[in-house]
Amino acid sequence: MGKILGIIGGGQLGMMIAEAAKKMPNEISEIIVLDPTENCPAAQVGATQIIADFKDKDAIVELSEKSDIITYEIESGDSDILKSVEKNAEINPSPETLRIIQDKYLQKTFLKENNIPVPDFVKIENIEDVKNTLKEYGYPALLKARRDAYDGRGNYKIDSEEMIQEAYDYFKGQKLLLEKFVPFKMEVSVIASRNTKGQIKTYPLVENIHEENILRETIAPARVSEEITKKAELIAEKTMAVLKGAGIFGIEMFVTQDDSIVINEIAPRVHNSGHHSLQSSETSQFEQHLRAILGLELGSTKLIHNTIMYNILGSKEFQGEYKPLEISDEGVFLKMYGKKVSKPLRKLGHFNLVGSKGESIAQLIEKLNTLKDRAAVQSI
Repeated sequence: MGKILGIIGGGQLGMMIAEAAKKMPNEISEIIVLDPTENCPAAQVGATQIIADFKDKDAIVELSEKSDIITYEIESGDSDILKSVEKNAEINPSPETLRIIQDKYLQKTFLKENNIPVPDFVKIENIEDVKNTLKEYGYPALLKARRDAYDGRGNYKIDSEEMIQEAYDYFKGQKLLLEKFVPFKMEVSVIASRNTKGQIKTYPLVENIHEENILRETIAPARVSEEITKKAELIAEKTMAVLKGAGIFGIEMFVTQDDSIVINEIAPRVHNSGHHSLQSSETSQFEQHLRAILGLELGSTKLIHNTIMYNILGSKEFQGEYKPLEISDEGVFLKMYGKKVSKPLRKLGHFNLVGSKGESIAQLIEKLNTLKDRAAVQSI
């Protein structure tokens, strides 16, 4: 008899975890998600849904009482409440790890204490802290919300002294940190996994291209030297060695001008930059996450096809219902998330452009450029 899987969050990541779980009926008999949006993407693929806020104590307790094992697709769950319900269900990654990672100041402090490279940063208590630190850091610098920030929405780049007040007011009293700007050559990431028995596997390094702080493309493998790849993988392995709990971790990094690697952020969950693995790899990140938290042998992370993942984002020009996308070209795997309403830059789906044998990344980029117009979201 399979276990009952509880997931905090039922968006597109929860949807794809649920789809992977459906292919493992001997290990997982039922999927329950906690999400505030009625008929969320995970519910659309067969998960039972508890409709409530991610931090709702009663809802988290209910999920723990109905589940054998709990994981998450979003960092917004209350780590203290999750810690208190560990007697009801196994929780992975661990609530302690969630607590550290969901607060960016604690996360960077933890990494620095473990001699893992991060940009210079400081906790901000008031606007004077911002002004004084900028005298040391110079411009630009990044003011960041410590919690509940993703897709760049919790970041404010300060380019000059005149922007300080505007940036500080933008966060409306949230807890903040200030981070020294890294003039990076490239953004890269490693999807790493560890099972409950301590086995660790990492996926090959990928290259990420952002638009307005939101991931637009992931190129697998990254167009970097073997030396940079090894550096990034070593840092990912060192990070996994100090973090507790099983599951997938998305480790985002910068390649600096002198080819050093520094960590930007860590996500204790399946990650947008791992979506390529649905077609590029022998084991998708979603299956791997489940194998990890169930204590199964981890699957192969070998890249079997050069692949580019392209995010389908809502148009900045409108908000509302949109025309269904249809792209069925050879080597293109379209995945829409079942979101009825388009909002500016909202993640509505993605497609993986998979290379045939011997097809290079450069050739795939040429193909991608011919597909982008057809992936533009239009109103009905």
